[in-house]
Amino acid sequence: MTIVWLFIVLSFFTWGCSESEPDHTIRVGLAHAPTQLDPRFATDATSARINRLLYSRLVDFADDATPIPSLASWEALTPTHYRFTLIDPRPLFPDGTPLSVQDVEATYTSLLNPKTMSPHRGLLQNISRIETPSESTIDFFLAHPDPLFPGYVIIGILPANLIAANHPFHDHPVGSGPFLFQQRPDDTRLILKRCQDAQLIELVTVLDPTVRTLKLLAGEIHLIQNDLPPELVTYVSAQPSISLRQKQGSNFAYLGFNHQDPVVGQELVRKAMAYAINRPAIIQYVLGGRARPAQFLFPPDHWLGNSEIQGYPYDPARAKALLQQAGFNDQKRPTLIYKTSTDPFRLRLATIIQDQLQQVGIDVSIHSHDWGTFYGDIKTGRFQMYSLAWVGLKTPDIFRQAFHSQSAPPVGVNRGRYADPTTDQLIVDAEHASERTAQLAFYRALQTRLLDQLPYVPLWYEDHFSLSTTAIRGYVLKSDGNYDGLQHVEWTSSPTTNTQVAQQGGA
Repeated sequence: MTIVWLFIVLSFFTWGCSESEPDHTIRVGLAHAPTQLDPRFATDATSARINRLLYSRLVDFADDATPIPSLASWEALTPTHYRFTLIDPRPLFPDGTPLSVQDVEATYTSLLNPKTMSPHRGLLQNISRIETPSESTIDFFLAHPDPLFPGYVIIGILPANLIAANHPFHDHPVGSGPFLFQQRPDDTRLILKRCQDAQLIELVTVLDPTVRTLKLLAGEIHLIQNDLPPELVTYVSAQPSISLRQKQGSNFAYLGFNHQDPVVGQELVRKAMAYAINRPAIIQYVLGGRARPAQFLFPPDHWLGNSEIQGYPYDPARAKALLQQAGFNDQKRPTLIYKTSTDPFRLRLATIIQDQLQQVGIDVSIHSHDWGTFYGDIKTGRFQMYSLAWVGLKTPDIFRQAFHSQSAPPVGVNRGRYADPTTDQLIVDAEHASERTAQLAFYRALQTRLLDQLPYVPLWYEDHFSLSTTAIRGYVLKSDGNYDGLQHVEWTSSPTTNTQVAQQGGA
């Protein structure tokens, strides 16, 4: 039905186009608008991906998630003293000023200030002081040894003078990344300029996936990455004017819970739900095979992954038995409110999970909201149960941010208020371990504990894909889903020719 409707609407869509001046802007369709363009506060995936384009950072990651130099190289002078040396040539801020050690110091001092209320402060709390002994070096002194520390200084660097002036970075970002902020005409459009060649990139938010697809087929946008239902991906990728790229991904999809709730706050109920969900069937028949079953946050191919961890296979009989142990039966069924977005595909997934839970004796009511309302409710703890995905996880700081009892918002992102003394202690033990081998052992023990406690019910690791018109080329799909490929995307021919083809109804 979706494909038929798409074909009918597309015929009207292309017929109504009219001639206009050639446009040299490359447009990218987004499912969600960025909520925060200040990297000190961004927590949603879209904002984080766009901020990577606008801001430079001290450290980045290789494909295997190990830290690599970006702005700076580093050395451990002692187990609690790391020295970072800026690499020349240094990137420039929009006013032509080179990024300096003072900008780095100001950014991290701001992040560490409790009054700033940054959700990223938790992963940096080990920093006891920062010094700039020269115009090229920044020293970080730690309260305790941490061999993983370089992987934590990944926040985009802001100019010190604008931090002092309380500049509104959230809607007028100023960074030294590969792109410059140009304008934000409205809440659905964000225009960036690529520094290397002045190519304009417009990020266009189109909430409805079918409309987003129509715009791609009509040439109104040139690139879509992820956030489309599988049947649309299959249909659109078969069109001769569209190129499909796919890559195995690590986005961790999960069910989250309010642990202060009398129903989902029960471990037995969460375990029953884990056994009630038929992940392999959903992956095969609904996700089109573009996912892998998940056991916990990091996939087995990540250095923090653990292929030996046993998860929760589909076992509805065991789910029913666990519900009985929790005091529920046919006369007394647990009733849950499941929050999700209004995205049609996410709603379909929620409906399937609703049906599978009801089959084992759990009644579920789905409440869908626009993305802003939904995400706002999740951040403020106004939920009983929800589904989301962690995107682009690289480092184990996520354990403290999401699962330590002292990391409830705004300090961290423990939105479900999960609290477990054993988990807290394992997080502290891992952070204080002076040897990487010992750290890895603690983190693996921590993952085993969390899999037993189930603050989240793991679902799957979603693959990444991109769909682009043949009007552009050079986009490289990243395994973490970032938009870094926009640094290289270009027109296959003159923008004038491409615009005329789009106006004639082609792609």
